[in-house]
Amino acid sequence: MRGREDQQEEVFSYIPLEKRVPQGHPLRRIRAMADQALQELSPWLDRLYAQTGRPSIPPEQLLRGLILQALYTIRSEAQLMDQIDGNLYYRWFVGLKIDDAVWDATVFSKNRERLMAGEVAQKFFEKVRQQAQGAGLLDDEHFSVDGSLIEAWASRESYVEKKDPPTRGTGARGRKLLRDTHESQTDPEAQMYRKGAGLSKLSYLGHVVTEHKHGLIVESCLTQAGKRGEWEAALAMLAKLAPGDREITVAADTAYQEEKLIAGLRALRVVPLIAEYKPSKHWKNWLTHQEREHPRFAVSQKKRRLIEKVFSWIKNIAGLRRTRLRGRRRVEWAFRIAATAHNLVRMTKLIPAV
Repeated sequence: MRGREDQQEEVFSYIPLEKRVPQGHPLRRIRAMADQALQELSPWLDRLYAQTGRPSIPPEQLLRGLILQALYTIRSEAQLMDQIDGNLYYRWFVGLKIDDAVWDATVFSKNRERLMAGEVAQKFFEKVRQQAQGAGLLDDEHFSVDGSLIEAWASRESYVEKKDPPTRGTGARGRKLLRDTHESQTDPEAQMYRKGAGLSKLSYLGHVVTEHKHGLIVESCLTQAGKRGEWEAALAMLAKLAPGDREITVAADTAYQEEKLIAGLRALRVVPLIAEYKPSKHWKNWLTHQEREHPRFAVSQKKRRLIEKVFSWIKNIAGLRRTRLRGRRRVEWAFRIAATAHNLVRMTKLIPAV
């Protein structure tokens, strides 16, 4: 017998939103880990807000919304609001009730700015990393470092000559470089840069350090695009990881085969297991014989390739192949949220379900 379609709308629903999400759905475990991190951050978040005035979007809901945006490749805040409004799983994940009104996209963006000023993304990332460490997922001795271009939300046509360029450049002996004489009118902090073949693009550089046990991100940051930015970011991130009382190792590709960087790593007691150039009069390698013969060298070079999977996820799934934000601070915020979301996804696969 053919079923008949009932066009009459229901007035009430007796199924709670909590029960509409299957127990085995991956969002449940991701939210449980995110909630644990947010609960630990709660006293610190209290200090960012005034005790009186108009209530804002709860920071916990805002951060869950941003994690959701990275997990499901949602392009913009406007699309995120539309998806939350019509998807019961998304409503449950961010913490909205079934009849709650969804926020305005502009209000959502302005509330995000408050959290940016408080460096909340970095603290959120650290709390999630602590969970991975507590579960025994992190290697505290062997790491890989790499950087990748994050294309800026600006076109090459916006890159024009500065009206008032500096008298001394940032190149060797004060030589003026293109970045000293030109800037983008759309995003002045983005720099023209190229890695490998192809045209130079207005970009930023995202950097991560991953551990070798499961390929989880243990440090992340974003800088203006430039060769020096890669080296300085690597040293800054590894300085946070180096225990000082013992040696650790770091693997990297030939882009990190630079004398000052390697000397800085040695000063931190970080053994540089960095890929070397083929013998050439144009390129020089800086590793010692002991470093080349290190028992972890071959293994570390194989593990290093896993970091490409991290950048593939951040760019293709989290949507940061080309950012839709302008300014280094905003792009770095999105990059750290994406790094946090990546770790949450990996941890759901590595930690056995209860």
